Amino acid sequence: MYIGIFNNIGCMTSPELQDIERQIHGVNEEARDLVRRLSGTQFNWRAAPGQWSIAQCLEHLAVTAQLELPHLERAISQAIQRQQFATGPFRYGRLGSWFVRSLEPPVKFKVKTTKPFAPPSADRRVDEVLGSYLQAHEEVLDLRRSDGLDLARVRVTSAFVRYIHFSLGHAFAMIPAHARRHLWQARQVQGNAEFPVG
Repeated sequence: MYIGIFNNIGCMTSPELQDIERQIHGVNEEARDLVRRLSGTQFNWRAAPGQWSIAQCLEHLAVTAQLELPHLERAISQAIQRQQFATGPFRYGRLGSWFVRSLEPPVKFKVKTTKPFAPPSADRRVDEVLGSYLQAHEEVLDLRRSDGLDLARVRVTSAFVRYIHFSLGHAFAMIPAHARRHLWQARQVQGNAEFPVG
């Protein structure tokens, strides 16, 4: 009989999920550091029409995480009902592993963002966008009932393409990898020679 998904101090016991949690805290701190001293003008500055601002990079990450959450929650709930528990270590398929790696910076190829995931073009406040970004990641971290599930066998439907499915472990890993991709992109905006000063 499966007894519980938490250890006696309430922390995740799966090494894979502990690592994802560490990575998410890392990209959250990187985002805070990125925007700490930015003015509203700097935050919303675009190098050229059609290119994203720092605000849009963070907004895209917040929107994407929010749209992925229902898919993660549904997969986790169904897996618990089906008793898909395992202790690991887990063996993952090559395609999903490649996809996670492909998200990492520096960006090797560009993928056009579809409308539901596209950030708004209107100027945004730093605190508003950063708050949405951090809140979305906190909601991912709240999915601690996934601890103890078979991260390789449980399948999650992609929020981007309905007929594509990833393992739960890969679906979690994509979140910080995707964040690192667009935080890198935001750093390129900040490093542009024409980026406004002060």
